[in-house]
Amino acid sequence: MKIVIITETFSKNMGYMTAMLPKYLAKLGAEVHVITADLPPYYQIKDFSDTYAQFSQESKLVAGCVESYEGYTLHTLPHQRLLGYMRIKGLQSKLTEIRPDITYSIAAIGWIALEAALLKPILKYKLFTGSHTTASVFPLARRINTIFDILYFKNFLTRWITGRFSSLFTEKCYGATLDCADIAVRFFGVQKSKIDICPLGVDTDLFHPLSTEDDFNNRRKFRSELGFESGHIVCIYTGRFSNDKNPIILAKAIAHLFEKGEPYRAVFVGHGVQAEALKDYSGCCVLPFTPVENLPQYYRSADIGVWPTQESTSMLDAAACGLPLIVNHTIIATERIEENGLTYILNDVDDMVRVLLLLKDPSLRRKLGDFGSRKMLSQFNWESIAQRRYDDFKNSLALA
Repeated sequence: MKIVIITETFSKNMGYMTAMLPKYLAKLGAEVHVITADLPPYYQIKDFSDTYAQFSQESKLVAGCVESYEGYTLHTLPHQRLLGYMRIKGLQSKLTEIRPDITYSIAAIGWIALEAALLKPILKYKLFTGSHTTASVFPLARRINTIFDILYFKNFLTRWITGRFSSLFTEKCYGATLDCADIAVRFFGVQKSKIDICPLGVDTDLFHPLSTEDDFNNRRKFRSELGFESGHIVCIYTGRFSNDKNPIILAKAIAHLFEKGEPYRAVFVGHGVQAEALKDYSGCCVLPFTPVENLPQYYRSADIGVWPTQESTSMLDAAACGLPLIVNHTIIATERIEENGLTYILNDVDDMVRVLLLLKDPSLRRKLGDFGSRKMLSQFNWESIAQRRYDDFKNSLALA
């Protein structure tokens, strides 16, 4: 089976779906090609240069490059802005060259999905798409909309119509969570009958709990290097330090507990507009972005994983390493934290303090963390998620 995965952005330093899914599909015996534009992840956010520019430069992709990577072939093509949205130049020629059996657009809307739909009758492949936009980052999903709402109408014209057209040519659209699926149907035009909720995964070969003597030695060494003592309860946040992610909520809670003499500390791994402010809070350590292969050591050196506002795939990685999670009470993808995490009231520092103190009990941390690592291994590992998609692809071809 020859599979093409098309994505607007790609990074070798981040353990995202765009790198993990092809890796595990290739392990199943498929011939896998990834086509991407020469754009870094998050290029479109307004504070990109303050957050990701330096980290992205370390793994910059060059248009025209074709290389073998992690068992699959990575094709980088140039991009162009067309009608306000990015398009991959040369996509038709590349798909014609590869002649895939299956084409999978990571997004259900945009130029990639639209062109893949238009080329399907010509190249005779089966088309699949995905949707990964959560309610926490999509304001229209969090309010009452009417046909007279200008933003709703604009969304209808720019997303729903083209999304519905693409959907007509697809076999399935994979929604990463319940709210991703809901947004795909309500705002992106995806036919409800074609929605399949399938979670994002974890590379459980890389992200796993403390298990070996080396793991425990590395934990002690890393904590010591950061100035943490054995009795400290270390919280970790990884990702961008932006106002919408708002990690400063955790920093404020840690500083409050520190001043009360409680043994709480925090390490923040990433960068962004809140970086300098985070450094000013007592008990907090700030580290730069690090490649994905280094992150397991960071998680296994901590005791609690905290993401104060928006969801992150890093939550899954931390849970796989045996950390209990703290997230906000509005999260819709509760399957990520059921029996392995706690919630606090969104942006309420006092409530964050309250929940952190609940996890002062090491037996509770251990109970939640153990359950989470087992759940990630059984329900969220990339091997089984890739197998599920592989079976769908194979069945679609058998029915042709």
